[in-house]
Amino acid sequence: MDLNYLRRLLRIFDESGASELSIEEEGMSVHMSKPSAQAPVMMPSYAMPPAAAVAPAPASAAAAPAAQTAAPAADAAAADSSHKVLSPIVGTFYRAPSPDADAFVQVGQHVSVGDTLCIVEAMKLMNEIESDVSGTILKILVDNGQPVEYNQPIFLVKPD
Repeated sequence: MDLNYLRRLLRIFDESGASELSIEEEGMSVHMSKPSAQAPVMMPSYAMPPAAAVAPAPASAAAAPAAQTAAPAADAAAADSSHKVLSPIVGTFYRAPSPDADAFVQVGQHVSVGDTLCIVEAMKLMNEIESDVSGTILKILVDNGQPVEYNQPIFLVKPD
């Protein structure tokens, strides 16, 4: 069979409505088939973890002591006056330089401008994130090994 003949045959087969074609000529055979329109198309599916069910608060919790409600109010006030350290890149957040090493900073620790707070790994590059303010670490907003987005708050620092 001639290569040009096969090309013309293939072009005609593609343009036709036929789903299969078999030709035997000069001791050679050619079989062509198109996928069936009825064949199911397999698409990957990703299952989302079920959302955690939130149990309604018991009626007795409505009369909570003032001391317990004052703590969240104090946290909210501290968060309003605090400085947010933002992730400059998208990547994976790490609190320590290696799994067996101590964390760069802890809650309550004083930091200065330029102190390393964490590492954000992006495309196998370890990027040290430095403090842009002097103060005390109030809260670490991301868990170790979790993904972070660009401009996502990762630390709350109470400025000096």
